[in-house]
Amino acid sequence: MTATDTRPAHRRAATDSPLPAPNGSALRDLLMGVRFALTGGREAWVRTVLTAVGVGLGVSVLLLASSVPGAMDRRDVRNEARSEFNHAVDGGRPTDRSLLVRAADTTFRDMEVRGRLLKPEGPRAPLPPGLDAFPAHGEMAVSPALRELLDSDGTKLLPGRIPYEITATVGTEGLSGPGELVFYAGHDRLNTDGGAGHAMRIDGFGTQATADPLDPVLMLLVLIILVVLLMPVAVFVAASVRFGGERRDRRLAALRLVGADARMTRRVAAGEAVAGSLLGLAVGAVMFFLGRQLANVMTIEQVSVFPEDLAPGPLLAALVVLAVPLASVAVTLLALRGVVIEPLGVVRTARPRRRRLLWRLLPLIGGVALLAPLIAQGTADYFNTYVVVCGAVLLLLGVTSLLPWVVESVVGRLGGGPVSWQLAVRRLQLSGGAAAQAMNGVAVAVAGAVALQMLFAGVDNDYVQVAEKDLRRAEMDVRTPRSVPPAEVREALAGLPGVRFASAIGTGLVTPRPAADGENPMELAVGDCATLRKVADLPSCRDGDVFRLLSDRQASNAPRKHAEPHATLYVDAGGAGAAAADTRWRLPAEVKDARPLPDPVGYERDGLLATPGAFPEERTRQLGGQVFVGVDEGVPDARDRVRTTVAALSPFHQTSDHYGVAVNDQFADVRKGLFVGATCVLLLIGASLLVSQVERLRERKKLLASLVAFGTRRRTLVWSVLWQTAIPVVLALVLALGVGLLLGTVLLFVVQTTPAVPWAVVGAMTGVAGLVVLLVTALTMPVLLRLMRPEGLRTE
Repeated sequence: MTATDTRPAHRRAATDSPLPAPNGSALRDLLMGVRFALTGGREAWVRTVLTAVGVGLGVSVLLLASSVPGAMDRRDVRNEARSEFNHAVDGGRPTDRSLLVRAADTTFRDMEVRGRLLKPEGPRAPLPPGLDAFPAHGEMAVSPALRELLDSDGTKLLPGRIPYEITATVGTEGLSGPGELVFYAGHDRLNTDGGAGHAMRIDGFGTQATADPLDPVLMLLVLIILVVLLMPVAVFVAASVRFGGERRDRRLAALRLVGADARMTRRVAAGEAVAGSLLGLAVGAVMFFLGRQLANVMTIEQVSVFPEDLAPGPLLAALVVLAVPLASVAVTLLALRGVVIEPLGVVRTARPRRRRLLWRLLPLIGGVALLAPLIAQGTADYFNTYVVVCGAVLLLLGVTSLLPWVVESVVGRLGGGPVSWQLAVRRLQLSGGAAAQAMNGVAVAVAGAVALQMLFAGVDNDYVQVAEKDLRRAEMDVRTPRSVPPAEVREALAGLPGVRFASAIGTGLVTPRPAADGENPMELAVGDCATLRKVADLPSCRDGDVFRLLSDRQASNAPRKHAEPHATLYVDAGGAGAAAADTRWRLPAEVKDARPLPDPVGYERDGLLATPGAFPEERTRQLGGQVFVGVDEGVPDARDRVRTTVAALSPFHQTSDHYGVAVNDQFADVRKGLFVGATCVLLLIGASLLVSQVERLRERKKLLASLVAFGTRRRTLVWSVLWQTAIPVVLALVLALGVGLLLGTVLLFVVQTTPAVPWAVVGAMTGVAGLVVLLVTALTMPVLLRLMRPEGLRTE
């Protein structure tokens, strides 16, 4: 006789279930969660894949961030290995181990080109890193990026500046990065006699120079940049772990129905989170190793690195591998605290209890409390940088804790309006927390960016100085070596498109005797009256005049003592090949006094000024020279035309650009690093938001399909989704702007700088963040339209 089980159906299901007893092993529960994530059907693995993609994007950025210090160190090592300045042979003779080197750097359309002219003086001359052999005279080795630039269309002005035949390629060890523009050219006219072709004699390459330490304010800038760039990444990783939370909670409720207790459901949820995060680690590693190959073709702010340079440090990589799964479990368990999962369903589907404000203000209060004692410290040179960083972190965390309350409070008071508006508002009233979580990363990024821009603007005056160069009198200048009359350069530039004027002035030294005998020589400048008026206040001027420059800042009284009428002076010919020639110069019967003025490059001369009629023409080749050039910036490539024209006359001319400001190198490097990092984080924000929006739409596909089936117009639903994005975006940006202004003001007080807000930059950044979110929303429209089809009503 067969026994019949008379127990109720739900008790039989609980007993016969393959689930372990409520007091079963925690490890078994975790593994069960892993199995649910990987083998729980289409819905489960789609959610797991989306979680893995979201986590993977964050992990790839974290791995990239942990690789940057090592990549910069490797760049510095290669830069130091090719440096020649620590191996100069002063006063030496040519040997079998010596090499003549002359810098031939240039600029093409704001791109720096590093060039060196080489002449080996012996069979064992040191070879620059990256070269297999010295290029012969008229030949050059170029970097791959420079070869590509020379071969591209629209660069006709550059080959005329470096007119050498390409015979070799500079290897990796000779380049700071794949995008660097470098050439080494052979030139047999290099010498050490001080004239045209003057070069430096060296016997090796490489240096162990150490970088200057950052001052406290720059160090603070660097650390705040790291916080601002990495916190949005962490927020996005945490948000990615919570993808599909509503479906997960319904599955957990089903587990409760077949006998699992509350602790077991939490362990199963933790197992699902671990599975998604571990898969995300794998996806992130693959993204990182594939994405770093783009380093070969990416140059940001003239900074490029080789793919092999981007290798995470072992400790930092281990920290990422451990932190991501632990954080995913912590976020999952924290999310379940506000959810009651019972056998009959999930209580969260009812209207949630209003969020409390008090504890959400604690991070903001804690951040201000940490920073407040530093505000009255009285000096920007001594403050605890790490306390400042902790305070900044707490203030930015305050954005993430406060945003859900702000969204809930605002949307709870909204109502009325078109159907699309009412659908959006009602959805936000029921699940505003999910919308706020999606915007948390954007809010943190904007708040940090606002604070950073305020800090940059506040300390700008300490690192960006107004240059002494007068851009009204010249935008460029050209220095010519001895034996090359500057008048030749002036004539070549005259009438060139984009050149307003070119003023030439010869420069050199004169002494009262053929040999100076330790006496200070006098400076000499030769030019026409119009040019001399650029460097001195002349009483009157006509061709044939000579002037003594007298001022309180004068280096010596030599002009007053030796520059008398009819006096004989001697031009210091240096090594210009005129040492045996007559260098005498007889002054005219009248020598006028004049007061010096800063010239267009900011230099104030002393010594003598002479017009061409007073200085023998045969002596001009014993002088060097300088040409001041006025450029019309409205003419395309005007500066490049000047550089190319000058280089065609001689490769030994030095062309310089004048700009209105001079930026501290370390400050420029920090700002450049911020630009590179912000670009990467902006890409992460866009990609992560896209994944998040797709997941949120996927969770509502049955609802969307049902509304369409009951006659709701598709246009109404599209506008509803747009409103559901726009409202949290506006609230997130307003909150981020407020917290960013607060953090920026506090940081400026810490470094003892008067707070000021660069509203134009702040407005631009806020607008860009809003546009990124709206663009991502627009990209999800095809997914939204597909989910409205009748197939969306199908269920498993």
